[in-house]
Amino acid sequence: MASVSTHMTATAALLVTVGMIVVVGSALAFEHIGGYIPCALCLLQRNPYYIGIPVGILAVLSALLKLPTWITRGLLAIIAILMIVGAGLGVYHSGVEWGFWEGPASCSVGGTAPTTGSGNILSQLNSVKGPSCTEATLRVLGLSFAGWNVLTSLALAAIAIWGALGKSR
Repeated sequence: MASVSTHMTATAALLVTVGMIVVVGSALAFEHIGGYIPCALCLLQRNPYYIGIPVGILAVLSALLKLPTWITRGLLAIIAILMIVGAGLGVYHSGVEWGFWEGPASCSVGGTAPTTGSGNILSQLNSVKGPSCTEATLRVLGLSFAGWNVLTSLALAAIAIWGALGKSR
């Protein structure tokens, strides 16, 4: 039945889009509310989500508007690729944290003292660097944010693939 396949694809589009929004919202909350300053690789790992969320919204809209299913499935395939790239970035970052390989030069330890006057803000914007990519700022159940990103990205990729390859019964 085509309706089962269409429903499955629409469900996958909604789940993966909400999932990506929750991940980005959580990362931003840890940063702005929790005070966890992201390193260069942490920021890089957000890019697949920043690209994927608008694609996901388009997938949800295409399902809601009952556009041809291949459009929604194609958008889900794009999301799956983005999430696999995100998982790869997370594996790379985790490897840097565990010392398996070197991180990029942009991940060096740096920074300056907090700004105390408004006159210094503009001059310090270009000199402030994030923390080193080699040290996890927080571990939950033994996994850093990068490790959790690997698992989350793979789960979202699996949902997107499930929706993209959904078959009629």
